[in-house]
Amino acid sequence: MISTNEINETLRMIDHEKLDVRTITMGISLLDCVSSDPEKLARNIYDRVTRKAGQLVRVGQEIDREFGVPIVNKRVSVTPIALVSGAVNDVLPTAYALDRAARETGVDFIGGYSALVQKGMTGADRRLIESLPQALSETEKLCASVNVASTRAGIDMDAVRLMGEAIVKTAERSGGIGCAKLVVFANAVEDNPFMAGAFHGPGEGDTAINVGVSGPGVVKSALEKVKGQPFDVVAETIKRTAFRVTRVGQLVAMEASRRLGVPFGIVDLSLAPTPAMGDSVAHILEEMGVEQCGGHGTTAALALLNDAVKKGGVMASSHVGGLSGAFIPVSEDIGMIEAAAAGALSLDKLEAMTCVCSVGLDMIAIPGDTPSSTIAAIIADEAAIGMINNKTTAVRIIPAPGKDVGDEVEFGGLLGRAPVMPVHRTSCERFIERGGRIPAPLNSLKN
Repeated sequence: MISTNEINETLRMIDHEKLDVRTITMGISLLDCVSSDPEKLARNIYDRVTRKAGQLVRVGQEIDREFGVPIVNKRVSVTPIALVSGAVNDVLPTAYALDRAARETGVDFIGGYSALVQKGMTGADRRLIESLPQALSETEKLCASVNVASTRAGIDMDAVRLMGEAIVKTAERSGGIGCAKLVVFANAVEDNPFMAGAFHGPGEGDTAINVGVSGPGVVKSALEKVKGQPFDVVAETIKRTAFRVTRVGQLVAMEASRRLGVPFGIVDLSLAPTPAMGDSVAHILEEMGVEQCGGHGTTAALALLNDAVKKGGVMASSHVGGLSGAFIPVSEDIGMIEAAAAGALSLDKLEAMTCVCSVGLDMIAIPGDTPSSTIAAIIADEAAIGMINNKTTAVRIIPAPGKDVGDEVEFGGLLGRAPVMPVHRTSCERFIERGGRIPAPLNSLKN
């Protein structure tokens, strides 16, 4: 039984602390759309997505209105396209079909223009990677991801090199914004509801409803009430708050599942910030006592936050999944933006922070003339963290054409704005040219 006090507490979190459901994402399998005719494959995909997700936006709006819980985005994720396009030589028609389907259904984004290449690449994988610059510059709602590493397989350095080149070309063709829709993963999960990295994994069923909740403002507000208290109290406070936030996500997920007739998948517990004041993960860390995000103590504070969010949220939902932790996207978090602009937050510090939180180097603008080999090496470093620590890591990095350190890039909306951050100028060419595969670590042998 839900008490009156719990209802009032939830309403306060929504009204004053920016609690929202960041996304309802419908996962859709495309495995029965396969055809050797590129146009027929594209048509099959368009028909299936529009048929399955045709009511998603309407249902999301109804739940928002009836329950009073803001639902910011409605999204679709599909089977990694490289898995269903192996019989065609031209994968671009599927990109355009997905984008048309997203516009027809009214969803904000559609993810799954993806490939899983942690151990090697098929012809379909290579064709998809090579198509990324054109696909992402000529579509509006399409999101893409490529998994280049895993704890079990190691790191495919040939794929890493190709992704460095693809990111540079995508930035050139799209003015940078295309790179905001492209994620490079290690240990990618199959049920992630957040863009740009969402796809409906091959281990998933026909369809699923996955929900991502968010409440950095709620957590910060709770910590303001325990100023000066020991970290034991801080952790317990975050756990209790994460429980309440996740219960809201569970309620919305179950209701959407019932109304759409689609199985409930997971609730993702991730704290996803926005550029709005009062909705910042960085400000949570500063509330713990770090003077500015990026200073000494930041990594420890983030580790506590990430762990406490998981511990509190896992008790609140019947199925927890996705990424579930704390996101640190620079352009999407006002505290991160401020810290990067002040020079307190560097790329190296962000890399250290990714060892203890969800995902990785996210929405980071770098100079437009950064070589593809440097970007590939950044990807390799981040993939190594994921591989060794058996966790999901990712890189969403944006070379800003014509921009240099000290300039700022404006993306708009939830993507926010980002100061251009410096990268190391030492050459990575010889490292990346080696290619091959970095072997899986010893801790992968768990059987």
